[in-house]
Amino acid sequence: MIPAKSFLSTAAVADTPARTASSWSVFWVASIAVFLVSLDGTLLYAAFGALRAGFPKASAAELSWVLNAYTVVYAAMLIPAGGLADTHGRKRVFLLGVTVFITASAACGLAGSVGWLVGARMVQAVGAALLTPASLSIVLAAFPQSKRALTVSVWGAVGGFAAALGPSLGSFVIQSVGWPWAFFINLPIGAFALWRGAYLLNESARSATRRKVDLVGIALLVVAVGAVALAIVESQSPAWTRADLTAAASTGVIAFVAFIIWAKRVREPLIDLGLFRHPTYSAVNVATLSFGIAFAMMFFAFFFYMSNVWHYSEARAGLAIAPGPLIVIPVAIITGRLAGRYGHQPFLVGGALLYAAAGLWFLLVPGTEPSYVSQWLPGLFLSGAAVGLVLPSLSGAAVSKLPVQHYAVGSAVNQATRQIGSVIGVAITVLLLGHGAVQRSDFNAVYGLHIGLALLTAVLCVFVNTRPAPRPA
Repeated sequence: MIPAKSFLSTAAVADTPARTASSWSVFWVASIAVFLVSLDGTLLYAAFGALRAGFPKASAAELSWVLNAYTVVYAAMLIPAGGLADTHGRKRVFLLGVTVFITASAACGLAGSVGWLVGARMVQAVGAALLTPASLSIVLAAFPQSKRALTVSVWGAVGGFAAALGPSLGSFVIQSVGWPWAFFINLPIGAFALWRGAYLLNESARSATRRKVDLVGIALLVVAVGAVALAIVESQSPAWTRADLTAAASTGVIAFVAFIIWAKRVREPLIDLGLFRHPTYSAVNVATLSFGIAFAMMFFAFFFYMSNVWHYSEARAGLAIAPGPLIVIPVAIITGRLAGRYGHQPFLVGGALLYAAAGLWFLLVPGTEPSYVSQWLPGLFLSGAAVGLVLPSLSGAAVSKLPVQHYAVGSAVNQATRQIGSVIGVAITVLLLGHGAVQRSDFNAVYGLHIGLALLTAVLCVFVNTRPAPRPA
C-alpha cells in the first residue's frame, strides 16, 4: 500500500506555518484549487445538452465518458497521489497538480472531437488527483491541532459547495458563451492559485524513502469501475448485444476480484484492505458509495427535467438550482462543529432521511406544468440541507476511529469511493434519461432509486460510532 503517511502525515507534524502568512490566507489559496476540482466534477452536468449539440454524431453513452473518464481516473489516482506529496513535497506536488489541471482544461476547451475531449479530461483528472491530497496537507499544516476539526469541516464544505454549485454555474456559462468556457473558466482561477501558492505556501520536508506506486492496482481499479459503467450506459444501445454487455460487466467484476486478490498478496497495495476491519470505516464507505450514486443522479437528472419537461433554458435552469447549493456551506459548518461534540451518526442518519424526503418530494410533487416556487423550491431546500449534513460528516466519520498511521490512506479511499459512486450515478442517469424523448414518467425510476439509496445510506450510518468518549469528572 501507499504507506499511511500518505497525504495527511506531513501536515500532522507541524502545528503552525513556517511563513508569516496567516493560516486562513494559506487555507483559501489551497481551497481555491480544490474548489475548481469539485466544481469541474459536476459543472458538466449542465453541459450535456450543449455537448450533444456540439457533437451531433456522438451518442449519449459516448458523451457520458466526458464526465465518467474524469471521475474514474480521479478516483484511482487519489490514493497514490498522497504518497507523491510526501515524497516530493506537498507544495511542489500541489503546484504541479494545478498546472496540469489548468493546462488540460485549456485542451478540453479546444477539443474538436469527443475522443480528444475525453483524453484531455483524463489528464485533467490526474492534475486534480495530485493537488487534492496536497491541498489538505497544506491546510492542516497551517493550523494548530485544536483548530483542525473545524478546518477540515470548512475545507470539506468548500468542496461540497463547489460540487453543488457546479450545475448552476455551468448552465449560466454555457448558455452565455458556449460549452468550451466550462473549461476555460478554470484558467484565470487556477492561475491565481498558482501565483499566490508560489508565494504563500511552505514546502514540506520530503521523505527520504521512495515509495512504490501500485500501477497494477490502479489499472485494475480503473478497468473494474470503467467496465461496469460502460455496461450500464450501453445496456439500451442497439449496437450492443447481450453478449457484449455481459462481457463488459464480467470484465468489471473480474477486474474487481483481481484487485482484491492483488491487494491481499502484494507488499505495497494501492489500498490496505485491513482498513475495512474497522466496523465504522466499512459502514461509512459503503454509505459514501450509496450516497455518491444518489447525489450524482439528483443533480444530473435536474437538467434533464428542466430542459425536457419544463422546457427551461440552460441559464434559467442554472438559476433555478442555485438555492440548494447556497444552503450547503452554513449547514456543513454547523454540522462540523456539533459532530465533534455529539459524533457524526445523528447528522448522517438525519441527513440521509432528509435526502430521502427530498427524493420523495421530487417523485410526487413536480408535474409537467412549471410551478417553481411551490413545486421545486421546497425540494431544493430539503436536498441542500441534507447534502450539508451528510457529505462533511462522511469525510469526518471515515477517519474518526482509524489509527493515526491509517488516517491518510483512509481519507483518500473514502474520497475515491465517493467518486466511484458518482460514475455509477451518471451511468444510471444516462441509461434512464439519455434517450431522445424524455417524459415525466421517465423520472419515476430515477427518484425511486434516489429514495432507496438515501434510505440505504441511513441504515448503514446507524452502525457509525464516532461519539467522543465522555470526559472524566
